[in-house]
Amino acid sequence: MDTQFLESSLPITNPLPLFFTCYLILYLAAYFIIFQSWPRNLRPEASSCAISLAHGTPAVFLASLAILSDPARDFHSPNTPLQSLVLDYSIAYFLMDLVHYLIFYPTDVLFIGHHLATLFVFATCRYLVHHGAFAILVLLILAEVTSLCQNVWTLASARRSDLKLAAKVFDVLSPPFYVLYSVVRGFFGPYFVYRMFAFYLSGAADSVIPRWVWVSWVVVVVTAISVSILWILNLWVEFFREREMKVGKKVR
Repeated sequence: MDTQFLESSLPITNPLPLFFTCYLILYLAAYFIIFQSWPRNLRPEASSCAISLAHGTPAVFLASLAILSDPARDFHSPNTPLQSLVLDYSIAYFLMDLVHYLIFYPTDVLFIGHHLATLFVFATCRYLVHHGAFAILVLLILAEVTSLCQNVWTLASARRSDLKLAAKVFDVLSPPFYVLYSVVRGFFGPYFVYRMFAFYLSGAADSVIPRWVWVSWVVVVVTAISVSILWILNLWVEFFREREMKVGKKVR
């Protein structure tokens, strides 16, 4: 793909409102049309998965393209137009999903806090310092590379108690999803954050990214990865507990 042509054809105006509108339309379509036959209490979560599916995998490919098309990519390199576009694409998604949580799950402090912290990182990179998108987009890739599996797993989990197909999909998908998530969040994520922290700690980026900004980025990312690791560990514990129960029932 000719990335130079792509970047030169990007709109001058901020595409964030357009992206947000698209996510809003998709969310409403999912809630009122795609999942209209689902129980009302499950439709908000399913609609959230729909916009997450629209964001996750495309964001991985777009972020990869934006990184690879920048020959000067580094932890403190200037954001390219394509990198800024990907940041806007993700900011719009997190804004829409934040609205979803504020309306349907206002007491879910963990996810609301996660979205606010993520928006802070993206927004400061995109609109305040205009540098460092390479690091943020790599983290985006690591966060969203499991998105497809996670959303299908979440949808299957929501209906596994009343749909045999959903229960089967959940059982088949759980082990590979858990393994992939564990490797990405437990190894690649911490390794990249270590490299990112070591670079910024050297002071090489202080002239373009204020210390308080990159420190806040690192704190947010380390916290998010830590919570993710605890989450997947709990899922593994539950997985092996259910497996032992099934084995016990067969023995009886």
